[in-house]
Amino acid sequence: MRLMFIGDVVGRAGRAAVQTHLPILRERFSPDFVVVNGENAASGFGLTEKVFHKLRDAGADVITLGNHAWDQREALVFIEREPNLLRPANFTSGTPGRGAGLFETPTGKRVLVMQVQGRIFMEAHDDPFAALERELGACPLGEACDACIIDVHAEATSEKMSMGHFADSRASLVVGTHTHVPTADHQILPGGTAYQSDTGMCGDYDSVIGMDKSAPVRKFVTGIRAERMTPATGEATMCGIAVETDDKTGLATQVGLIRMGGRLEPTLPAFWD
Repeated sequence: MRLMFIGDVVGRAGRAAVQTHLPILRERFSPDFVVVNGENAASGFGLTEKVFHKLRDAGADVITLGNHAWDQREALVFIEREPNLLRPANFTSGTPGRGAGLFETPTGKRVLVMQVQGRIFMEAHDDPFAALERELGACPLGEACDACIIDVHAEATSEKMSMGHFADSRASLVVGTHTHVPTADHQILPGGTAYQSDTGMCGDYDSVIGMDKSAPVRKFVTGIRAERMTPATGEATMCGIAVETDDKTGLATQVGLIRMGGRLEPTLPAFWD
C-alpha cells in the first residue's frame, strides 16, 4: 500500500498549500490512503466543520487533531457525526469523538488510524502508551488491519521516539506532529515501522511555527504578550511523509519525505519516480 501523512495545517496559507498540492499528488502517485493533521487549520487554532470538509475535498481520507482540538467550540459537536475526524485517544474518558478508527480504502484494504497526545510539556491527559497498547491490541496489524498509521502529537522528541520504538513492528507508520518543523530522521525502525519525529507543518515558513513573526518575537524580547498571534499569510510549504508497505505484513518497505511549495527545498520520495 501507499500511505501519506500530511503535517499540521496552519491557517489559510496552509489550507491553500494542501488544496493546491494534495490533489496533484493523489492524481500523480495514487496513494491508497491519506491522513492530514488539521488542528491548526481554522485561523491557526482548531478546526471548523467548514474547514474540515475543505480538507476532505482536497483529498484527506482522515483528519487528526491535537491539543487545539476544542479551540473552535463547534468541534465538540460536529466531531460526533464525522467518523473521519480523530482526536487523541488518551483524552479523558467521555470526551466527544474518538481517538482511533478502522477505515476501508476503495480497494478494500483496512487502515487503522489513531492519534495520541504526549504528556511532556503538554496539558496532562491519560497515559498515551496505555492508549496505544489498547488500540493496537484490539486491531493487530496484519490480522485485523492491513496498515496502521499513528499520529503522535507531542512536544518532546524523546517521547515521540519512545512511542516509535514502543510501536515498532506493530504499525506501518509512527509520525510526530505539533512542533511544526520537519525533522531529518525519517527511517524504518528495526521491526519494520516507518518513523519521523515531526513531519512539519503546512504553513508559511517565514514565520514562527506558522504564526506572523512580529507578535511572538515581541513577546520573547519584552516578556509581554500584548496581542493575539495570527497565522502568517505568505506562500506555504506542504510537508508530509510517504510510506510503501508490504501487502502481507503491513510493515514499511520504503519511506520518503514530501515538501512542496513555499520556502523549503522541494522534495518527493525517490521511490515514486
